[in-house]
Amino acid sequence: MKKIMLVFGTRPEAVKMCPLVLELRRREYFETIVCVTGQHRQMLDSVLQAFGVVPDHDLSIMDSGQTLFDITQKVMTGIRDVIELEKPDALLVHGDTTTTFAAAVAGFYSGVPVGHVEAGLRTYNKRSPFPEEFNRQAVDIITDFNFAPTETSRDNLLREGKLPETVFVTGNTGIDALRTTIRDDFSHPCLDWAAGSRLVMLTAHRRENLGGPMQRIFRAIRRVVDELPDLKVIYPVHLNPIVSKAADSGFAGHPRIKLVPPLDVLAFHNFLARSYVILTDSGGIQEEAPSLGKPVLVLRDTTERPEGVAAGTLKLAGTEEMAVYEGFKSLVTDSALYEAMSKASNPYGDGFSSKRIADILYTKLISEK
Repeated sequence: MKKIMLVFGTRPEAVKMCPLVLELRRREYFETIVCVTGQHRQMLDSVLQAFGVVPDHDLSIMDSGQTLFDITQKVMTGIRDVIELEKPDALLVHGDTTTTFAAAVAGFYSGVPVGHVEAGLRTYNKRSPFPEEFNRQAVDIITDFNFAPTETSRDNLLREGKLPETVFVTGNTGIDALRTTIRDDFSHPCLDWAAGSRLVMLTAHRRENLGGPMQRIFRAIRRVVDELPDLKVIYPVHLNPIVSKAADSGFAGHPRIKLVPPLDVLAFHNFLARSYVILTDSGGIQEEAPSLGKPVLVLRDTTERPEGVAAGTLKLAGTEEMAVYEGFKSLVTDSALYEAMSKASNPYGDGFSSKRIADILYTKLISEK
């Protein structure tokens, strides 16, 4: 039996790692250890509850006003201590958060093979997104198992010198999560509020969009909603007080824009499934939406998910007010554009990525030994 330790700390990581946790726990030849850092606290806990995952270790690093320096230091030393206790045969991290980076370095320093779920995503602009682009590039330098979601991600890794036998195309585990969370009978008061209108789901929280870019984005969205009375917007506002203040300033009092607290993963996925279009600066939603047939306007200047743009499911709008306004308005007024984007093929997987990763780990850690 081999011991696999999974480390994650934010809500997006949890959404994509919990399906893998459940798959590994079904395999009798693995002992699966879950360590959460609590980089996001409340939002992390709601995901764990939705998937029925109880961590074996919880670093609980969340603190008000903490910086990237604080998170990195706390995660690195905390994971070091858990590694010394558990002595895992492999350590798995996900994506591009500061938890991901610090945990991977702790694994590397401890001599534990590191696997990167969702490896190979790139913008090649270390400031966009910040600090995520640095984190994922740095993690991929030291990983032993690279679970790339797409062929594009695989090609990035091979160009950077990764050995072909360490790179595996698996699809994205976020698609696996949708098989658990989407419910035909789901109901919610906010959905009742939006009934009879075209629902627009909005998420916006990225560091590089704080300040001027976010203000421009919000002005553009408000203009379109003012012009089209059949639209209603639901915006689950991130807990970051800077984001909350910007949301209140941009949208407070608008009768067809509803600001709500962060939604648990089950509610959020079902809101996406019942939306008309999605406006987002998130990464994971760019992968989830195509599975649900929902066009996405990406509120960023760059995306590490070019497959969605190439497939036609995503449209990159940037953060300038006129570009966001025109992109949003065309998406909700041009029926041919909407139809093409909503029916484009999903390049991110079929819902069985976790099974592929578990099979690869069995081959590499057990059957080849």
